[in-house]
Amino acid sequence: MTDIRGAIFDLDGTLLDSMGIWGKIDERFLAKRGIPLPEDYVEAVTPMTYPEAASYTVARFSLPESPQEIIREWIALSEQAYRCEIPLKPYGKEYLTALKQRGVRLAVATAQMPELYEPALQSNGVYGLFDAFAHLGEVKRGKGFPDVYLLASQRLGLSPRDCVVFEDIADGIRGAKAGGFHTCGVYDLYSEYEKETILRESERYIHSFRELL
Repeated sequence: MTDIRGAIFDLDGTLLDSMGIWGKIDERFLAKRGIPLPEDYVEAVTPMTYPEAASYTVARFSLPESPQEIIREWIALSEQAYRCEIPLKPYGKEYLTALKQRGVRLAVATAQMPELYEPALQSNGVYGLFDAFAHLGEVKRGKGFPDVYLLASQRLGLSPRDCVVFEDIADGIRGAKAGGFHTCGVYDLYSEYEKETILRESERYIHSFRELL
């Protein structure tokens, strides 16, 4: 962790303390249709791209809307929360600043679209610290594959072996490892069910960014 040249961060559950809001958004979305939120739904859609998650949702609940209509509704439900309500994980800003001061280049690799992640990072005062951004809508496969991390590293101008990926889900760790990246698992309450897997598969695991300061 001391000789890396690039650090690539997932957002939801890793850098942003936002996973709770997604459960609420999913619950509100389904409640409008008279459908209770299944226990396994959030876990199922978390590693998916927006189109994948929307197609899955339409098929699972036999919804009349198109995936594109579902995505537009999700974005509308989410924009206000990301702009005004979602904080960084504790010590996240301090750690990003410390990396930047060491000359480490910073990137985002997220499932979220710019309409959501940009206002969240801006409202938390860290948007300007990042050198590159990549999201799943720009690649063909989800976070079980290295695509989004490779795109982020390319935009940083760095090779995977020079970068560490921070992730809170096992699929993200596996995808980053498959791309040749160093990996650091980050604890989040909403991915605690797979903590042991993340511990086993990541090079390092932290409960707080304070551990890295």
